[in-house]
Amino acid sequence: MLFATLLLLLFYAAIELVLPVQTGNKNLEIEIQKGSTFRQTAEILRSQNLIRDKRIILAFGRLTGVDRRIRAGFYSLWTGMNPFEILKVLRKGKIIEYELKILEGDSLLEISAAFAKTGIISSEEFMELARDSDLLETHDIKAPSIEGYIYPDTYYIPKGMKAEEALDIMISKMREKLTDTLNARAQKLGMSENAILTLASIIEKEAVVDSEREVISAVYHNRLRKKMLLQADPTAIYGVKSSKERIFLSDLRRNTAYNTYVNKGLPPGPIASPSIKSITAALYPANVPYIYFVAQDDRSHQFSENEAQHAEAVKRYRLMKQEKMNSTKEGGNGSGPS
Repeated sequence: MLFATLLLLLFYAAIELVLPVQTGNKNLEIEIQKGSTFRQTAEILRSQNLIRDKRIILAFGRLTGVDRRIRAGFYSLWTGMNPFEILKVLRKGKIIEYELKILEGDSLLEISAAFAKTGIISSEEFMELARDSDLLETHDIKAPSIEGYIYPDTYYIPKGMKAEEALDIMISKMREKLTDTLNARAQKLGMSENAILTLASIIEKEAVVDSEREVISAVYHNRLRKKMLLQADPTAIYGVKSSKERIFLSDLRRNTAYNTYVNKGLPPGPIASPSIKSITAALYPANVPYIYFVAQDDRSHQFSENEAQHAEAVKRYRLMKQEKMNSTKEGGNGSGPS
């Protein structure tokens, strides 16, 4: 009789675990709050009519260790799932997460749009939070905003996480990248964390060819040493328009705190999220005498030591550009090679 009773109990438990409580395929979203016990989790499942016998679930949870692995967060479940499948989802901690891609060179403008897409926070609220004095003080950021302190990477943000918590992860990631070796190098150069990230962000926006990062860094270091204007084009339009838009002469003359065409030295803070490559380049500039560079059609740069060489490089570039335009026009009229 004991053996028969045991078999009946096992059979009953198996039925409870493998048979769905509901039919159909309706999505149900449940939240397991931080600090919730497995018993409380079972209560939530029971209230949503996803399990029948809570005692079986509790016993199975203890036997399999699921009761010790419950991850807080939102779970996406279906009415057609049986209790065993639901427990597998809970054991793996497969909570609802938003993918947030922060690209190298993204500014707060792009990052705010990425946050807004997930519904975590609106673009307007994000921009306000990014400049919040309490947030800056909490993270010991000595800059006008968190611009440049968010490390470019792909993040998976759990549904329900506050924007402040997500930013804490991203800022901490940047600080992890600033190793003791890099910080020691910054101290040797007499540059603060903000100065390094600011210079690195300018290099990030200027450099396309990786091998040029250290050379571009050297140009800015040389200019800073000579107390020359940095004249970095991306700083002229920061906070005014997207870096993807064309830069005009009027932009270079605009008087803003970030425009290095009108203000000497580095801007008050970074203009984008720099990569570790640009941060390293900012700390280890190439040993070259260049103080000018001009972009080429292939997005590389021509570097010069003095104004005369630079003027010649600009002249050659403009001539080449004009010849290319003339060639295109001739080709379009059918009177030349296309």
